[in-house]
Amino acid sequence: MDPRFRGDDDGVARVLLVGVSTRAMAESAVRAGYDALSVDGYGDLDNPASPALSLRRDFGIEYSAHAAADAVIELGYDAVCYCSNLENHPREVERLSRRGELWGNPPAVLRHARDPLLISRILSGGRHASPAVRASAPRTPPREYEWLAKPRASGGGQEISEWRMGDPLPRSHILQERIAGTPGSLAFVADGRTVLPFAISRQLVGDPAFGTSGFRYCGSIMAACPRSLIDTATESALLLTERLGLVGVNCLDFVVRGGVPYVVELNPRHSASMELAERAFGFSVFAAHAAVFERRRGGEYAAAFPRLDLADALDRVGAFGKAILFAPYDITMSDTRPWLADADVRDVPHPGETISRGQPMFTIFATGSDYDDCYSALVHRAREAYERIGDRERAVG
Repeated sequence: MDPRFRGDDDGVARVLLVGVSTRAMAESAVRAGYDALSVDGYGDLDNPASPALSLRRDFGIEYSAHAAADAVIELGYDAVCYCSNLENHPREVERLSRRGELWGNPPAVLRHARDPLLISRILSGGRHASPAVRASAPRTPPREYEWLAKPRASGGGQEISEWRMGDPLPRSHILQERIAGTPGSLAFVADGRTVLPFAISRQLVGDPAFGTSGFRYCGSIMAACPRSLIDTATESALLLTERLGLVGVNCLDFVVRGGVPYVVELNPRHSASMELAERAFGFSVFAAHAAVFERRRGGEYAAAFPRLDLADALDRVGAFGKAILFAPYDITMSDTRPWLADADVRDVPHPGETISRGQPMFTIFATGSDYDDCYSALVHRAREAYERIGDRERAVG
């Protein structure tokens, strides 16, 4: 390891993890041998960072990117990594990087990567599939497209809605062509010039089986898929990496129509679907991410990516999935400590924690022989979880 990042006597870098929910990134970092501390909105019971701080519980404030950047001022760390939603706040990322090496896309890259109009221009200019995008509402009825109103600073599918002629369009939103198809994502690691895809998954969106609706992200299933789909999505990832200088782990969201992935968003940071690669074939997400920055010399990145044939790996392992369960009503959690013994339950809330209706409660995992089998297993586990919650509420009542 580069001596600049030796935070203690045993040479292990002390890495600060910041974002809405850092549990998955912390698991990967600790598993890879890093000394991790975290600040996020939850400080989940199963977050292995030490300490795993919650803005609400430990600082008495609600989560925001600005509040998170304020909270870390007194913490000591060698490097800092971020996940959702810091990609939408380059100024806060710059603040976080003043006291430690930034292991992630820098603010200048984020400003371009999170510009939906620029991403559309790059992709269409390179003859890659992407939906039409508009910065303002059309004056005449659009004949060829159905539109979605989408926040410029989007995240998790929140605040996305169907747009019809005559509807207002806030300045904080853009219009994006609605592509009919199957939502998915490609996770990859980049060094500014080359990419390695390490996970491709189908997204679960607005599924009532997991307590949500609309366009809200609620999970992912990684299963075998055509090599051509992986190759085409990877070509888009490579084009964006070359044009924007992407580094570390990133994620492309897309919708597959006619076998073609139409890229709808670039998430230039650690994403929720990535941990499925660790579960499926032991790919160390954080080690791959950190290696890009540890090997940097003179401003140049020289990552040595691990060997991985993603299509071949997926053909051999079956299907791995995760689903986020949302609260059906305001609920105060009981003693959740026994949940820690279940390897397929994550993002465990603290005992006595109150979760508001419509907010994420915890995450479940399941496996299967293929996508359909894995999805059925997730639905079954979700149904059991909601029944237990209902039984507990009736017992308390």
